[in-house]
Amino acid sequence: MSHATQEVVVARTGPGRRPGAIQRGQRRQTMVAWAFCLPFIAVFSVFMLFPIVGSFAMSFTDFTARDIENPFSVGFVGLQQYFALFADAQFLSSLRVTAIFVVVGIPLTMAIALALAFALNSGKGRFVSFFRVGFYAPVVTSIVAVSVVWRYMLQPDGLLNTALAVFGIKGPDWLNDPSFALPSLIMLAVWRNVGTLMVIFLAGLQAVPEDVNEAATMDGASAWRRLWSITLPLLRPTLLLGSVLISVGYLQFFEEAFIMTRGGPLDSTLSVAYYTYNQFGFGEYGMASAASYVLFLVIALISLLQFRLLRTKD
Repeated sequence: MSHATQEVVVARTGPGRRPGAIQRGQRRQTMVAWAFCLPFIAVFSVFMLFPIVGSFAMSFTDFTARDIENPFSVGFVGLQQYFALFADAQFLSSLRVTAIFVVVGIPLTMAIALALAFALNSGKGRFVSFFRVGFYAPVVTSIVAVSVVWRYMLQPDGLLNTALAVFGIKGPDWLNDPSFALPSLIMLAVWRNVGTLMVIFLAGLQAVPEDVNEAATMDGASAWRRLWSITLPLLRPTLLLGSVLISVGYLQFFEEAFIMTRGGPLDSTLSVAYYTYNQFGFGEYGMASAASYVLFLVIALISLLQFRLLRTKD
């Protein structure tokens, strides 16, 4: 090593410290960092990574509850479980139910949440905070408690039909009529989840620069023009976040149907997640794993589409 190189090394590492000592110190820090990470890695591997890999491998087998005692008797069937899924009329029906739940529920939830966010953002007074808490309260309430209350509200002699009777309208049997059972669950899901998006959209609205709207107003832009040309474009990242979060939740909807309708009547509220749950209950573990990964693929594709449509150009 030349004298000039030694001077550079001493200048970078400090007097009395050699490059070998620096490397040993870095290795020691790396080992300490991995030591702190090992508990999380172990927990994640046991409770997340191994089940994910195992269930994916299981979807290519004919594994059932009878094979638990003798797992080596399980046979590899390739894509047969996936073909069987799309030949099952009940699974196709669950796909249709989930699609209706998502296509109707997501735009409705986002529209109501955006309207509430605009109202609360422009509102003033001591009651604004009260309304914010009130709209968000269903989010932090137990889904079991909420579903039980709504189930009693939607009974033939429940609160909703009693209110309709005041106006001379005979209410239907909401949860036992195939025509009204799924709309009832959508109504519950929108009521419960609108608070989450409202908070997200409200944060996005408060981040919109006021001087941009003021400049547009001075140039003669109307309120609708400012909304479509300024506010909504600036809200695209917030809209993307909200749509992805709510889509993932709605594609996996299960608790509402499980508590309120048990997937009925006539499978009119049987979602893909509920179908997967039933397959596990029947002991068809290979079929259930295949159904869960079909749902995972649908969620991934829809999320990718949302990122393509709503992402900002930069």
